[in-house]
Amino acid sequence: MDLHLLVDNLTNPALLFFFFGILAVQLKSDLEIPPSSSKFISLYLLFSIGFKGGLELSHSDLDLEILWSLLFGLLLAIVVPIYSFIFLRRKFGVENAGAIAAAYGSVSAVTFVTAVSFLEMEQIPFGGHMVAVMALMEAPSIIVGVLLMSLCKNGRDKDVSLKSVLHHSLTNGSVLLILGSLLIGFLANDQQAEGITPFTTDIFKGFLAVFLLDMGITSGRKLSSFLDNGWTALIFALVVPLINGCSVAYLSSFITDSTGNQFLFAILAASASYIAVPAAMRLAAPKANPSLYVPMALAITFPFNITIGMPVYLFIIQNI
Repeated sequence: MDLHLLVDNLTNPALLFFFFGILAVQLKSDLEIPPSSSKFISLYLLFSIGFKGGLELSHSDLDLEILWSLLFGLLLAIVVPIYSFIFLRRKFGVENAGAIAAAYGSVSAVTFVTAVSFLEMEQIPFGGHMVAVMALMEAPSIIVGVLLMSLCKNGRDKDVSLKSVLHHSLTNGSVLLILGSLLIGFLANDQQAEGITPFTTDIFKGFLAVFLLDMGITSGRKLSSFLDNGWTALIFALVVPLINGCSVAYLSSFITDSTGNQFLFAILAASASYIAVPAAMRLAAPKANPSLYVPMALAITFPFNITIGMPVYLFIIQNI
């Protein structure tokens, strides 16, 4: 692998702020981002990436590649939670396995945003429709996870209404904002859209750096509780995303010739949700342990993907 990709990524200021956040926790510092500010920044990042994706999509021809990309993303969101659940069920039980499977079948919008920043740093173009693919992959895995839990419970517990889970998934703030921003960007007049370019583009990397600082602080706080769950969770949180990302980095070549699009497919397959899925699991699987599946996605898989995973996936796409 070309080491400059790894070095460039590891010396990215936004990523360095993530590690700084972890270090601050280890030093027992009182450094923190106010929750209201953190929420605003996360909303801004989703708004910005959705709006820019919509603009790109409006300038793209709606061809078969876009259709196949959407179907491929949907397939990933269904297949990944199924085999994850089968693997995890004996070790963690039905509820925890279902929640973890849903998290790893779903996607991380923050990982996607970081991957877009990585592509821009490497000056690699990508299609705006990939934002739509990301948004499409959020809810199906949650539904699959709930279905798997329901099938394995054999009626022992009261069934969760799939309608309520679907509604909760689609109206989740992050999902709704990315879909809404994508649609607005698609419909927006080009001249009018240029007026907010300084907000959606020029300050994007600065906000990303502050947000990753907050993610580092949050990850550092959750590491200790996660380590109490043994080695299986740690191995799964590292190995399965790597397998997913590397496999899809190759398989996506049958869907698109674009290096940027293949890379984003790989990162979507490798990422895990720690925002939308935990919110949905509070309703669908209250017995699932959030101190297990949230740290797996946030404290292990997320930093792995944005440090080692992204250069590895790009290397596979460019050389294999």
